[in-house]
Amino acid sequence: MQKKSKFYLALVIFSLVGQVAWVVENMYLNVFIYKMFHASAEQISLMVGASAAAATITTLLIGALSDKIGKRKIFICGGYILWGISILGFAAIRADWIGALNLCVTLTIALDCMMTFFGSSANDAAFNAWLTDSTNETNRGKAEGINSMMPLMAILVVFGGFMSLNQDLQESWTIIFCVIGGIVMLLGIAGIFLIEDAPVKTEGNTNYFSYIFYGFRPSVIREHVRLYIALIVFALFNIAIQIFMPYLILYYSVSLKMDNYVLIMAPAILLAAVFTAVYGRVYDQKGFGFAVLIPMALLIAGFVLLYLCKGTALVFAGSLLMMCGYLSGMAVFGALIRDYTPENKVGMFQGLRICFQVLIPGMIGPAIGAAVLANADKILNADGTYSFVPNENIFLAAFIATGVTLAALAPLLKLVGKGKAHAR
Repeated sequence: MQKKSKFYLALVIFSLVGQVAWVVENMYLNVFIYKMFHASAEQISLMVGASAAAATITTLLIGALSDKIGKRKIFICGGYILWGISILGFAAIRADWIGALNLCVTLTIALDCMMTFFGSSANDAAFNAWLTDSTNETNRGKAEGINSMMPLMAILVVFGGFMSLNQDLQESWTIIFCVIGGIVMLLGIAGIFLIEDAPVKTEGNTNYFSYIFYGFRPSVIREHVRLYIALIVFALFNIAIQIFMPYLILYYSVSLKMDNYVLIMAPAILLAAVFTAVYGRVYDQKGFGFAVLIPMALLIAGFVLLYLCKGTALVFAGSLLMMCGYLSGMAVFGALIRDYTPENKVGMFQGLRICFQVLIPGMIGPAIGAAVLANADKILNADGTYSFVPNENIFLAAFIATGVTLAALAPLLKLVGKGKAHAR
């Protein structure tokens, strides 16, 4: 295993910048096509679903390829460079250049899928496999805690860094895409000197296509039952998150009219990130059976407050509880899945993980959210078009989905064993 300080530096930087880039896709592009092209909830759901499909296919192909080659670094660094270039491309999608708003939305979705190919190659397939290669049962919860806190830290960095920009102006989005794209490109170059490949255990001259579809074989499923049940429960957990997450910033800014929501939410994000970084160690010390219950309770409490309350203080409290539950839950599930992943097939199982973490939730969650918002109020835009107004019902739907997750958790807890410190 590489030097500890260098490993954690690479983990923090690549995880944070990778999540900054994913904020562009998972949250900022939603705001972009809503503000610039007046996209509907259905169009936002379509973009999230298409990106989820692209991420899954890419991770299946590249994860298996990185196992076959026995290298992760080349995919991480090369992927980050191309990822950054693709982000720059969004600056060229402008209504004043292209004209038709629906065409602008279509081009954004298409470029989003291309960006996802590069991003998933670098992050979902290679970086996540590298993280599994570089950790073991003694530090996996700690590393996963750091990795899992980065999505909200990225939201803080992106929305805080660009909060002074008027998101109703095209020029602001040009600055955003150019700055983030440039940073991601530079990090890809820096990774050449920073990342050290951990030893990749493979099974010799196995056919590449058998690598791709390995995780879907019935015999493999029977051999690793705990892993697949964990993935199913993880998918349910992420469906609950994806019901509201694509619409969360719009809910704050449009429905609650919180123009300064970044300043209000920044403390919640920081506290949730610190909580998650610390909480990851609970998994290392107590095991999954104990560690998973607190995140679920926090998530449910957060949804209740966000559904019932509109005042700034209670929305802050609900958001804090929701964020703590979401991120610590991701850390606990992530560590369990890494523990169950066969050491000599880490790359090929990344695509399987993305199926349950991204594809299934990305298809189902936003569609549920769009259905819940089908009859939402609308506001008249300056150009005569209408935009939907997200409402609190997305949190009620997420609450119900979390209840389903809790019910599905019971058989997993029986298999894991509450008394075991680790999954294995």
